[in-house]
Amino acid sequence: MSQLRAAIVEVCGRLHAEGLITATEGNVSCRDGDTILVTGGGLRKGELTSEAIVRSDLDGRVLEGGLKPSSELPLHLGVYAARPDVAAIVHAHPAYATAFAVAGIPLDQPILAEAVLLLGPVPVVPYQAPSTEALARAVADAARQADALLLANHGAVTLGETLSRALERMETLEHLARVSLLAALLGGARPLASDKVASLLALDTAPYRKRG
Repeated sequence: MSQLRAAIVEVCGRLHAEGLITATEGNVSCRDGDTILVTGGGLRKGELTSEAIVRSDLDGRVLEGGLKPSSELPLHLGVYAARPDVAAIVHAHPAYATAFAVAGIPLDQPILAEAVLLLGPVPVVPYQAPSTEALARAVADAARQADALLLANHGAVTLGETLSRALERMETLEHLARVSLLAALLGGARPLASDKVASLLALDTAPYRKRG
């Protein structure tokens, strides 16, 4: 448990250092059996300590920690209920990816090999107010078919079987968004042909996994 707390603190520090969140934005969680560890609400994620991590059950009841959990706790709980294979969630507001979310443009074209393997198509979840059950339901529904999501007029969410993988997906998502925008300025990206995508998905090379 202490190692998971430390890992969440480290990930939050990286998110802040890499400019994927600012101020008190974003939240991170890990599932540990029938409980989750989640960042406390209203805190600067670049300055977190292990004491700022709250433990709750899968119904959102706080079990440990002197702070209130993130206001986006329902979002995390909804995804965990929908995806038993997911053990970590990162929610951030990366500038380039969020720009696509604000524009309502999905990142669903196979233009980067690494993104094809690590992310797959990234849809836009229709807008719902932050911290609401409506947003939690919408994200959970979209998460059944995707490991990375753009939240309209809000930010992004990435999922992983480990905390490291969820962070990698957020970093890759922001890189994909930036490359997509730059390619558009150069006249438009040239997506990989379907046979090239099929060849990529047939790979079984770490750190990527085949997508069914």
